[in-house]
Amino acid sequence: MILEPAECRVLGVLVEKAQTVPGQYPMTLNAMVSGCNQRNNREPVTNLSEDEVLAALDDLRGKGLVREVMLSGSRVPKFKHETRATLGIETPALVVLAELLLRGPQTVGELRTRAGRMHPLESTEVVQAVLESMRDRDPALVRRIWPAPRGRADRWVQTLCPDLHPM
Repeated sequence: MILEPAECRVLGVLVEKAQTVPGQYPMTLNAMVSGCNQRNNREPVTNLSEDEVLAALDDLRGKGLVREVMLSGSRVPKFKHETRATLGIETPALVVLAELLLRGPQTVGELRTRAGRMHPLESTEVVQAVLESMRDRDPALVRRIWPAPRGRADRWVQTLCPDLHPM
């Protein structure tokens, strides 16, 4: 499954918000646009229009990663991700994947800290095991890459959108 950059941002936001602000989830289109364009915890920062986010949501629905829901008492449709079921992954892998979609290549330690705000990740060994299980799937969801300039630790990158983040 190959995703476009806007689809990656939308999917990452849906996963992140489901984990961090469950009271505001599922999300409206307006909330999705705000989440996609927020300036913190995102790399790169985007400026997606409502039409671009809606097109990405439609494409993700076609891939079985998102569905539209109408909640009782709600006047607008809302959207939720189906990533766990579609990709067959558990919550630790889900939050690591979301972090890679939203911020690009990262070390195991960075992923533990940053994805840990969505779901507890007890140690770098746990994160390493999650990454290795995602790498060993067919097709792989992540791959290991070289350290950043002036860095020493290998980094990991998602494979759903290979050109999403410059390395």
